[in-house]
Amino acid sequence: MKHNDNNDLSLHILPNSATMVGVCIMVISIVKGQPTDMVGYVIDKALAIDSLLFTISALLSFLSIRLERSTIGLERWAEVLFIIGLVSMTVIALIFSFEIV
Repeated sequence: MKHNDNNDLSLHILPNSATMVGVCIMVISIVKGQPTDMVGYVIDKALAIDSLLFTISALLSFLSIRLERSTIGLERWAEVLFIIGLVSMTVIALIFSFEIV
């Protein structure tokens, strides 16, 4: 496997993004097991979008690691999407915990 000093961050983003996709899926399955209400509906949809953000982040970081050309832009987008995913997951957790919706 080719390793470039420029994509060290991608080596951390890839496994963590994949883990966060699993967390999103697990919470979606928990929410689906609860009685249907507006909170569950919002949480379900928000986590599906969050899971998509983490998946795209993982794919971009994977490409950043595997491609031979300069991939600083891919790594930067992977980082931005990962941070957006983390922030949105925190907001979702607050909404879920305090039933804000």
